[in-house]
Amino acid sequence: MMAMSATDVAFTMAGLMQAVLAVMWLLGAVLIGDTRRAALHWAAYAALSAVSFVLLTSALHAPAPWPAEIVRAVGNLAGVFAVLALQRGIRHFVGKPLGLRAQGVAIVVVLVAAWIGLSPGGGSVRVVLTSGVLALLTLAMARDLVSHARDELHHRWPIALGVPVILAAAGFAFRAVRALLNPDSVASQMTRDSALNVGSAFGYVVIALAFHATLMALVVARLTAQLRHRSRHDGLTGLLDRRAIEEGLQAQMQRSRRTGETFSVLMLDLDHFKSINDRFGHAAGDRALKHVAVLLEESFREVDRLGRIGGEEFLALMPGATLDAAGPVAERVRERLSASPVVLDSSDVHLSVSIGMAQWNPPDEDVSRLLGRADSALYLAKAQGRDRVVAASAEQTPLPTLAL
Repeated sequence: MMAMSATDVAFTMAGLMQAVLAVMWLLGAVLIGDTRRAALHWAAYAALSAVSFVLLTSALHAPAPWPAEIVRAVGNLAGVFAVLALQRGIRHFVGKPLGLRAQGVAIVVVLVAAWIGLSPGGGSVRVVLTSGVLALLTLAMARDLVSHARDELHHRWPIALGVPVILAAAGFAFRAVRALLNPDSVASQMTRDSALNVGSAFGYVVIALAFHATLMALVVARLTAQLRHRSRHDGLTGLLDRRAIEEGLQAQMQRSRRTGETFSVLMLDLDHFKSINDRFGHAAGDRALKHVAVLLEESFREVDRLGRIGGEEFLALMPGATLDAAGPVAERVRERLSASPVVLDSSDVHLSVSIGMAQWNPPDEDVSRLLGRADSALYLAKAQGRDRVVAASAEQTPLPTLAL
């Protein structure tokens, strides 16, 4: 049996590492449903990389001249298609268009490079073109990662997520420039056991591990964000839950005491909602609540905060709004809800809402009293026939049994 050279060992180690990581991403695709498409692409990236290293190792021992060049060309193609799969996976994950035209151009270039590389003396041309394409692909990936970290994950240092990919792009660019400036040296070292091949293999191991660490960081960041969102939002409607909206109200009150900014709160209660559950069932009642939540989100401003505080009750916090400003919004919500029936069991079911409003009395009114006054106004709206908006006066005494 022929002893393995240092290059064989290095390439084999890199291939085995990628094969193991391909299995890992396949398992991830099964276990983490919302990243399945991305994880499958990343598994393809790792698997194609493993195939590339197997072929490049085989090329060192294939009979010259054509079989070795063919095997090496196919190995390079597998490596490029691996990076294309990696890029597609990242774009699936961050929700960007796949860029099929750019990837198509990249495929054409590397196919031409592979064909040129089959001719005597064409190996360096293949290295220049293939490495150049890989450098551009990795730079595009770095751009996607940095923009995702900045715009979606809101990282303080978004460039950190793209650093491994940027370093990989620099490595590919360096290899392309070296092959361009010293083609004979690169071409000769590619075909034998050389320090260039060993260094390239170990360098790729480091780059690949950095790639996979970056991908894992993306998944962990998304899972963390999802857990944070679920811990503060109502599972049915997607609005803030009771604790989160109360924390927002406390923060607004502290800010208003410091700055003097006024604000108002609206307490909303769907009228006769129990009859919907009794008539259509609780699943239909849940659909109605989702319908109401969508209408509420569309009716309020972006700066307003909405929460579900229990059952069919909702709370809206309107920073900077007086009662005069909040009143028309409340009326618009009431009218829109009344004019937008929800379809339950093929029937249009009309909903109505009673709303109590209160404006914060500076500087000493606390959250409990403010919500108590809004709840008292809601109670009056119910007592006066429902489907109406009632504003609490500054002197109105809250009803203790109704306050949060």
